[in-house]
Amino acid sequence: MQVTETKSEGLSREYKVCLPAKDIEEKIFDRLKQIASTAQLPGFRPGKVPVSLLRKRYGPSVMGEVLEQAVGDSSQQALAEKGVRPTMQPEIEITSYEDGKDLEYTIAVEMLPEIKAVDFKKIKVERLAPKADEKAVQSALENLANAQKSSAPIKRKRKSKAGDIVVIDFVGSVDGTEFPGGKADGYELELGSGSFIPGFEDQLIGVDAESHVDVNVTFPEEYAAADLAGKAAVFAVDVKEIREATPAPIDDELAKKVGMDDLEKLKEAIVEEQSREFNGVARMLLKRLLMDQLADECDFELPQKLADSEFQAIWDQYQNTKKSGDDENGGDESELSEDEQKQEFRDIADRRVRLGLMLSDIGRTNNIQISQDDITQAIMAEARQNPGHEQEVMDYFQNNAEAMQQLTAPIYEEKVVDFIIEMVEVTDKEATMEELMKAVEADSDKGSESTAKPRTKAKKASGGKSTAKKKAPAKKAAENEE
Repeated sequence: MQVTETKSEGLSREYKVCLPAKDIEEKIFDRLKQIASTAQLPGFRPGKVPVSLLRKRYGPSVMGEVLEQAVGDSSQQALAEKGVRPTMQPEIEITSYEDGKDLEYTIAVEMLPEIKAVDFKKIKVERLAPKADEKAVQSALENLANAQKSSAPIKRKRKSKAGDIVVIDFVGSVDGTEFPGGKADGYELELGSGSFIPGFEDQLIGVDAESHVDVNVTFPEEYAAADLAGKAAVFAVDVKEIREATPAPIDDELAKKVGMDDLEKLKEAIVEEQSREFNGVARMLLKRLLMDQLADECDFELPQKLADSEFQAIWDQYQNTKKSGDDENGGDESELSEDEQKQEFRDIADRRVRLGLMLSDIGRTNNIQISQDDITQAIMAEARQNPGHEQEVMDYFQNNAEAMQQLTAPIYEEKVVDFIIEMVEVTDKEATMEELMKAVEADSDKGSESTAKPRTKAKKASGGKSTAKKKAPAKKAAENEE
């Protein structure tokens, strides 16, 4: 095999490879001999078919198979001899081949850059650690108590107010005609809960028990029942009773209602859950700080094709998000021009590629690997998210190399990050959950180059709560009919 370098620009390399005709012929002959050992043709005993006859019959298919294998094996050998580690699959083009002549082809490849070893001792990061927070525990207990609250008739006569529970009979109509699912008797409605369509509960605040109220509302345009969406309706409401809601006492009985032995055990469970949530968010912040400092160490040449591929993936994702209307920052009301958005995303792509290459190099040089247990746990986690199809999920990953790569890549990255955290100087600082969330907000305001969302103009507030997921009386009854 003869390998000649024809291009060397930055990280781009091109090579011309020539495989002698005799080497190709040997491979073809060897493959035909393998076929001959099992081939059966009329007039010949099994395994006794002449190679010359097999060549006439199977020559073209064997030729294609041999050429593909020869190019694959020799291209890997050529790159290894030249000390080239590709960033992506090499581009190979056969330039010359005829039966009995040399095989010539070209390899175009972008190689990985030389990455200097990081001096981890120079990196210093701060990690937030959970601090005992009685206020957060008390707040969680109060939420549980509210979830387990009871109600009792008001002791003195007064008008209803937000937080009360009114027991009502109601009948809804549109243009004077009652509609299906718009009627209920003895319904207990908590005022201010937002469980009925906008405006319904507000009109029952400040009324007396044993009173009648005509509630005028308009169904949301996005209402589930198409025949009611956007229409004005009147609900004839009879207020039967006003009840006061009372949170459950924070005691051992409350703990038992939520499956704990006593109040002390409940507090311990709350602290444990809050610590778990705290540590997850704190790790995210720590990783961001770590990535920011590692990014400063990424002074190596950027593989342009790899960066272009990453940019295109980000840009396509952004375009799809705009089309689907899911851009939570205001759709296409961007304060940036398209060229400015593309430049912003290209900066993001460049950073991602540099950090990805650096983490990969750290993992390679320190022999960091994913264990089979790691892979099995990840597949099982995916399978548990698809009840009844667990075996299909497992087979999918085991038979799909690309899917397996997508599954294991984040696991490998976290292992490398764990390794780096052990090597750098980490200072722990105690913080409450409130302080942690402020740190998250500050980090979000600062922005991260690892996110793929452009800066956009903020939309004006709609002036009311979202109604997309709220249920009106009619919605509730209609669901029961279905």
